Amino acid sequence: MITKPPRASIDEAVRRALAEDLGADGDVTTKATIPAAALGSADLVPRAPGVLAGLDCAIAVFDAVGQGRCRVEVGAADGAAVAAGEVLATVHGPVRDILTAERTALNLLGHLSGVATLTRRWVDAVAGTGAVIRDTRKTSPGLRALEKYAVRCGGGVNHRMSLSDAALVKDNHVAAAGGVVAAFEAVRARYPGLPLEIEVDTVEQARAVIDAGAQLVLLDNMSLADLRAVVALAAGRCALEASGGLTLDQARAVASTGVDFLAVGALTHSAPVLDIGLDLPPGVVGR
Repeated sequence: MITKPPRASIDEAVRRALAEDLGADGDVTTKATIPAAALGSADLVPRAPGVLAGLDCAIAVFDAVGQGRCRVEVGAADGAAVAAGEVLATVHGPVRDILTAERTALNLLGHLSGVATLTRRWVDAVAGTGAVIRDTRKTSPGLRALEKYAVRCGGGVNHRMSLSDAALVKDNHVAAAGGVVAAFEAVRARYPGLPLEIEVDTVEQARAVIDAGAQLVLLDNMSLADLRAVVALAAGRCALEASGGLTLDQARAVASTGVDFLAVGALTHSAPVLDIGLDLPPGVVGR
């Protein structure tokens, strides 16, 4: 079962998005063209195949705009592979409310489904290797919990949610501390119970931190040969994560070196939206 994002994260994202869309006077076009008493139904339909994520966000938009006047029938579930033309959900209620909520709901649903769809492509690419696809903190400001949920819908797993959840010693920390082992030891001394990952970019750096007791080592921009070398010297003593410039076409080769994780920032920072539309059938108004 896919763990849902906190309800507060959904509500806050919807509140902010609607504030951007509605402005001071709401949907002036819809108010001018649609009678207040007009009732109707509309379907949420993808224009291309993909993986669904964010349906609760879309429903929350219709709930917020409709204030109890809209009812959503759900026809699919987050995490499901959906086909072009498949009805994901049907919204019933005042046509003004449906059309006012339309773009905000589709923006959230299309973006999160795009993240899930891209994640699934990466997961499928490494299937059978034992490697796991993991996200990063390269997320849209304010949408991290939702985007990381979308990664889970696509079959990936999450890295830390915030800077305080776990320590990740990167190259600038190493430079400031005076060395990779010095940086590792400084964090371990101050936060002994906190999960700790350390980034290295050479086999020798990896050897040093593994010998120092590192439990998770991030291998940054390493060649396939170097990845295999680190996997061999680690010999199961720690978990290994490949990162830096990874592409989908090389994902399987990287995973086949024996690393445990592939960290992919593109899952959240470069995922194209899944094109999803809202179809209001002709003649539906007033029925």
